[in-house]
Amino acid sequence: MSLENQSSVSEFFLLGLPIRPEQQGVFFTLFLGMYLTTVLGNLLIILLIRLDSRLHTPMYYFLSHLAFTDVSFSSVTVPKMLINMHTQDQSILYAGCVTQMYFFIFFTDLDNFLLTSMAYDRYVAICHPLRYATIMRGGVCILLVAVSWILSCASALSHTLLLAQLSFCADNSIPHFFCDLGVLLKLSCSDTSLNELVIFTVGVAVITLPLMCILISYGHIGATILKVPSARGIFKALSTCGSHLSVVSLYYGTIIGLYFFPSSSSSSDKNIIASVMYTVVTPLLNPFIYSLKNRDMKGALEKLFNRAKVLCQ
Repeated sequence: MSLENQSSVSEFFLLGLPIRPEQQGVFFTLFLGMYLTTVLGNLLIILLIRLDSRLHTPMYYFLSHLAFTDVSFSSVTVPKMLINMHTQDQSILYAGCVTQMYFFIFFTDLDNFLLTSMAYDRYVAICHPLRYATIMRGGVCILLVAVSWILSCASALSHTLLLAQLSFCADNSIPHFFCDLGVLLKLSCSDTSLNELVIFTVGVAVITLPLMCILISYGHIGATILKVPSARGIFKALSTCGSHLSVVSLYYGTIIGLYFFPSSSSSSDKNIIASVMYTVVTPLLNPFIYSLKNRDMKGALEKLFNRAKVLCQ
């Protein structure tokens, strides 16, 4: 049955960010700048990894996929938010809303799985350095990424198909800047118990289990470092894992802050602020974290600039 036959509403209204009308212009400029920086920064990472043969390693293979995911993740929500702020037209078609929700869930889950794959890569590199080339061979890296894409697609598709069975009868105003699944379920006049059960079950699989795997990986890394507590070993571990650990802390820190720490603001505003953090701020900071803390990336960037300078001359 088509999506239109399942719902009596043809469109929703995204109420957007909780900001005053006179501040719209300032925030539009701010978020536009952040979005463009996110796109250019992550595309630059992909370009550097593609062009520099020294970066053709498992860690940077995963990083290139993470950079692509960050660009796509931001592009799912931010452009629509900017259009709404600029035109003051808050409407979004029902089919467009469901599509946006699908890709938002898809790229969120893909982020989780890629960060987990990167944590496993760092675990093998530090805890089993002599077997690293054997364990993290090309086929294994491709398999990890392929499984990440398949699981993310299955997760997003399950939520989308269940949502398509619901009816929306009256209120079609979404107090958010994108079509969030939790908010859509609250607007439905159908029984959403199955949807909530799937959210809990799939949430454990795509958020809790990857986080546990990351913590276990870094637990083993820490134990390995403590066995040989030399300054050189600690510096090497920090240089190897520092960037990834910073991104993991930023990403999951937002989620933990959202669900486990109280806020003086309303629940809706808290969700919106947290969503801005992991849809706008985190993808923006990732290129800077991996560039500023990574000697190989800085070397590749310098090499690219020198090549461009030669071509210009």
